[in-house]
Amino acid sequence: MDITIGMKGEATTLVEKEDTAAMVGSGSLLVYATPCMVALMEGAACEAIAPALSADTTSVGTALEISHISATPVGLEVRAEAEVTAVEGKIITFKVTAYDEAGLIGEGTHKRCVINTQRFLDKTYTKL
Repeated sequence: MDITIGMKGEATTLVEKEDTAAMVGSGSLLVYATPCMVALMEGAACEAIAPALSADTTSVGTALEISHISATPVGLEVRAEAEVTAVEGKIITFKVTAYDEAGLIGEGTHKRCVINTQRFLDKTYTKL
């Protein structure tokens, strides 16, 4: 299966105290942290293309342009959606959005690169 424009993925989570800006160090309030929202968006992007990846490949995030436009309190569910909008060789571009139970909380674009898992790890660990 090839990665094609229009492939979609989704990820959900229930916002816990551990997911707040105050707890992850990205702010002082007990509201859903931007880094957690970004991770959920990346997870949705991974889900979108997972069926098209072979056993020896995966994808890594390479770029993000995200707006976090509405705060979410502890206790609400958050859903992230990702849709492939461009495929340029190994670089995949996604439209990403996130919603809580009241509506849109974040949006933007995300890029991932399809890589050979073992080759990537071997190269990375040469830094040691």
